[in-house]
Amino acid sequence: MTANIKGELMDLDSPKVMGILNITPDSFYAGSRRQSEKDIACRTVQILEEGGDIIDVGAYSSRPQAAYVSEEEEIERLRFGLEILFREAPQAVVSIDTFRANIARECVEKFGAAIINDISAGELDARMWDTAAELQVPYIAMHMRGTPQNSREQIQYENLMQDILLYFAEKVGKLNEKGVNDVWIDPGFGFSKTTDQNYEILSNLEQFAILERPLLVGFSRKTMIREVAGVSTENALTGTIALNMFALTKGACILRVHDVKEAVQTVSIFSKIIHSSLPEGSKNN
Repeated sequence: MTANIKGELMDLDSPKVMGILNITPDSFYAGSRRQSEKDIACRTVQILEEGGDIIDVGAYSSRPQAAYVSEEEEIERLRFGLEILFREAPQAVVSIDTFRANIARECVEKFGAAIINDISAGELDARMWDTAAELQVPYIAMHMRGTPQNSREQIQYENLMQDILLYFAEKVGKLNEKGVNDVWIDPGFGFSKTTDQNYEILSNLEQFAILERPLLVGFSRKTMIREVAGVSTENALTGTIALNMFALTKGACILRVHDVKEAVQTVSIFSKIIHSSLPEGSKNN
């Protein structure tokens, strides 16, 4: 699989690491919050120096019960952060974590963001798909019901995997009709799902291959780790590494993480295992 990033192809057959940069005061993991010029610059450099391939920038927390952020405030936060980011790293590949079409457009057209990461898959702004089609950038569609504030209440499914696969099949089909061909999918771990449902999806992650789309996963320090391991957010790194490795074996090709260095190491070890399992004659191909 490949993705068109500003006219150049990114090879997604080799797993990629997406480092999180939260320009927010209230993201669920306090260690990820960056608001000052110095902190944003340092986080940008850190993600890239530790081997991150993509920087995912968000200015509106999607944690449950997060405070409402107006469109004006979200874009002001992003303008501030992106100016610093691209000053530090002009060639960085940046995705914008927003469900608002106007914000996605400005970040792509004025700042050079290369990917739209929409947690609502177009459900919260009817203009998003047309905007993505016009901008012709990769579009990440995540599975979620409702809004981040109430998604945890919407956890009833007739058949969990079938329902989510149908959701994505319909989304991808309609996006293709709009002219959005570079669609990535994100099962939305932690959104509209119980902990048991999250693990059911994880254990069946290979089924998403039927959609023939790049698969992004985001477990980093989430409740599904904390509840099972009995740890705090600050102590959920080991569980995150474990889930990332398992997801790679099931076909994930983008890991969205707070801890870039550890994710890059996980990808390196996974890639070595896969390479070592290949027949001798194919290793040089």
